[in-house]
Amino acid sequence: MARLLSNSSRVVRKITQQLSDFQRGVLSNCSREVRMASSVGHTNRLINEKSPYLLQHAHNPVDWYPFGQEAIERAKRENKLIFLSVGYSTCHWCHVMEKESFADEEIARVMNENFINVKVDREERPDVDRIYMSFVQLTSGGGGWPMSVWITPDLRPIMAGTYFPPVDRWGQPGFRTILLRMANKWKKDFAELEGFSSSVLVAMEQSLAMEGIESDDLGIEDKFRECVKIYKSRFDGVWGGFGHSPKFPEVSRLNFLLHAFLHSGIFLNKPDEELFRTVSYTLEKICHGGIHDHVFGGFSRYSVDQKWHVPHFEKMLYDQAQLMTILCNCYRVRPKKLFLDVADRVFDYLCSDLRESRAFFSGEDADSFPTHVSPEKIEGAFYGWRQAEIEDAFVDNAEKFAGFSFNALEVFLHHYNVKENGNVDRKSDPHGHLESQNILMITGSLQKTADHFKIPVEELQKMLNIANNFLHEIRSKRPRPHLDVKMVCSWNGLVLTGLSKLASLHESSVQEAAAKSAGELYNFIREEFFDCQSGKLKRVCYKKSEEASSNTPIYGFLDDYAFVIRGLLDFYEFSLQQNVLEFAHELQSIQDKLFWDSDKGGYFYTEANSDHLIVRMKEDYDGAEPSGNSMSVKNLILLSSYYDCGDFREKARRTLKHFSGMSVFGYALPEMMSSALIFDTGVNEIVIVGPENQSTDEFVKMIREFYIPGLTVFRVNTDAPKDFAKIKKDTYKMVNDLPTVHICFNQMCLPPETSVENVRKILAEKYSSRPN
Repeated sequence: MARLLSNSSRVVRKITQQLSDFQRGVLSNCSREVRMASSVGHTNRLINEKSPYLLQHAHNPVDWYPFGQEAIERAKRENKLIFLSVGYSTCHWCHVMEKESFADEEIARVMNENFINVKVDREERPDVDRIYMSFVQLTSGGGGWPMSVWITPDLRPIMAGTYFPPVDRWGQPGFRTILLRMANKWKKDFAELEGFSSSVLVAMEQSLAMEGIESDDLGIEDKFRECVKIYKSRFDGVWGGFGHSPKFPEVSRLNFLLHAFLHSGIFLNKPDEELFRTVSYTLEKICHGGIHDHVFGGFSRYSVDQKWHVPHFEKMLYDQAQLMTILCNCYRVRPKKLFLDVADRVFDYLCSDLRESRAFFSGEDADSFPTHVSPEKIEGAFYGWRQAEIEDAFVDNAEKFAGFSFNALEVFLHHYNVKENGNVDRKSDPHGHLESQNILMITGSLQKTADHFKIPVEELQKMLNIANNFLHEIRSKRPRPHLDVKMVCSWNGLVLTGLSKLASLHESSVQEAAAKSAGELYNFIREEFFDCQSGKLKRVCYKKSEEASSNTPIYGFLDDYAFVIRGLLDFYEFSLQQNVLEFAHELQSIQDKLFWDSDKGGYFYTEANSDHLIVRMKEDYDGAEPSGNSMSVKNLILLSSYYDCGDFREKARRTLKHFSGMSVFGYALPEMMSSALIFDTGVNEIVIVGPENQSTDEFVKMIREFYIPGLTVFRVNTDAPKDFAKIKKDTYKMVNDLPTVHICFNQMCLPPETSVENVRKILAEKYSSRPN
């Protein structure tokens, strides 16, 4: 979506200008009158929905509809514009607009009299969200949530924005004013807007069109060099990450750079250490920053400042999953205890606060009540600390520090940069919600603090663990942020990858628990997310107590399949359970049937003939989550190797070819760029042959130590050999009756190895700088 105008014609630019002119007209010459009132006692249609976001609006005086046929038919029958409001339950500014506008009686009256009002949870219906967000970006160059769009009864957009204040302020129109102007425009200039909306659709279709390159040469080396150059130029050498503020983890880019480091010797003649430092230094700063919850674990969505200090406090499942994965992978390349410790704490947070039985909820809100008697929620209330609170907590728990030779409180305050008047810059807190509060942040490091106070690192870490444990107990008594109990299929697929990576590390303090959780999540995906009757994945699941049998399932979109297949491939790599790989193969075949573009290549986001969608999109940007197309390329490459399937590899090639025409391909699609490296340099195949015993298991455990981006791995049990995928039971043999490993790099096979240390040395030379 970020590339909307990169391939546009003059027609698109002209219509885009017309759109901008129209919207500026709607937003000008506005009145400033608005009256606030209470909305207590109302109940609308959203009360019958399962989405926490929709239920948050079920008592608005607005006559809300969920997105669907009923609302559309009424809009056509009454010839009214649809006001489409899109958000999600942990969105701070969605809460603000709900409180200011949708709960206001007068604004609701204007909405009800003039529009058919529709609410959409973007996490339930990302298909609807992506279409209209593309319109927002086309007309404004930006986007975000809440998203506010006015559309015709046949669903063509004509006006859009994000958050609107209720009244005119600072020369900008308020929401009530815009509503009245849109209603008046529709009544007076209906025919004009109908024609205008047709032009909008043309502009959207043309801006979303993409022509792949004609040449069979994908130009991967040139794209690699271009991409690496851009990342190096944008890298923040002081605080890590890219650019200034706000700062997002951008894990897809870190994943690519870690892969690029391992492959840089191929294209650049020697490994580029700067690439590894970019990843490692960024992760270190993120782990040290306030974006990381030092008291218990987990990460906030992003930081509003450049140094990762003051977060936007919502904690989303997809961020936890991706950061856990990159921390584990970076640790595998070069072990750094910080990364593994933080990954372990992410796991603890997931299991404690986001888990429902075997799967995981969507996330936690940024806002919460400061106290149990507070009338209003504010952002970050759950996470801030006054220095006096910390001091009192240390006094109450003084006996726990009896064995230490240093002043625990003094060291703690220094280590986390705690200040008497708070450590939050006012520029990062424009509403004053964090005044006199501290957001814990490490400005140095564990070693620097230990050196400063001349104490052993081990003693320092022990003290910090004790302190954070009792601070967590104290904080748990505060009003918790809202929990979105929706379980999203694609995000649970990302978690399955993260759990599999963590379970692969024997140094992890939670390895066994992570392995158990991965297995349970796999079973949940197979039993709950996969609908056997339809043969499709479901987009969302809810708590059993909240399931409503009258609701038709929302079936999965491209990213649900792509992310789950990736999770299955990673879980298979850890578990070597054949049924896991077979399920991945089954889902890939279903994905190809539902979403593949046989004409131009690549995958559409939605199924053909989906209801109420004006365009069929292809995602082409790796943002907070990688795109389904990017994830699919690697999935196809690996499955083509596992099953010796030329069709899967051809689909990978055609997808790469389709998107390769994009400018700055590797920067817009870093996950796909990473997959392109595997496509270009080949898959690495490892076959472990031996009986079910400890000696064979040693090879399996050792191989798990390494991050190998394009790995396919088989285990052949000589006690009960059988055909599996492309492996024939009699193809691979043991040497001298010893467990044996067969290694092939890009279809070039090395002599079989029976020594664990020899295999470790071979892999270390290519994939790690660990000591042999």
